[in-house]
Amino acid sequence: MAATAVRYLRSVGAATAAPEPVDPLPRPDLRAVADDERPPVDPTEFRRVLGHFASGVTIVTAHDPDDTEGPAGFACQSFASLSLDPPLVTFMVARTSTTWPRIARAGAFCVNILGADQGALCRSFAVSGADKFAGVAYEAAPATGSPLLDSVPAWIDCRIQAVHTGGDHLIVVGRVEALGAADGDGPLLFHRGVFGRFGPLGG
Repeated sequence: MAATAVRYLRSVGAATAAPEPVDPLPRPDLRAVADDERPPVDPTEFRRVLGHFASGVTIVTAHDPDDTEGPAGFACQSFASLSLDPPLVTFMVARTSTTWPRIARAGAFCVNILGADQGALCRSFAVSGADKFAGVAYEAAPATGSPLLDSVPAWIDCRIQAVHTGGDHLIVVGRVEALGAADGDGPLLFHRGVFGRFGPLGG
């Protein structure tokens, strides 16, 4: 399946080699407003309201052979497809993240889309400072070698195309080089602070 996906991406003109280097760590001031401005909304209310938007959940992984700490990864719900031609995806990461610099140095990442029964796996990658890969089976993704976690229903293997600033987050754009999916029980969803899954619609 992976080989087929790589051949397809080549046929539509997707890059299968590393793009030109980009600056993965833009570092302007963290503030999104001037010092004499007040935030337009209360941060707690902002989180409460935005929590009503249900999203899927992913684990973004990477591996730099020169990283003595081993593979890196973090749980991420701010992931989306961005472009079909060329094939691009995007995710957002806090500029305070300690995992992001390791992914940036690798120059590539794999988005592991989680299934409905993988809430525990997500939680293990949401903590800071732990060995997130302890007991987690994975293989090398076909294009970049980033960790492709076992039993995920879908995955997207990417190289970093660009990084933009967005307030206290970075907007990472990845160029897709390989991808695949398998039949599963449906996605893991996140809504108002808790995990969930699709259920039958009411009559």
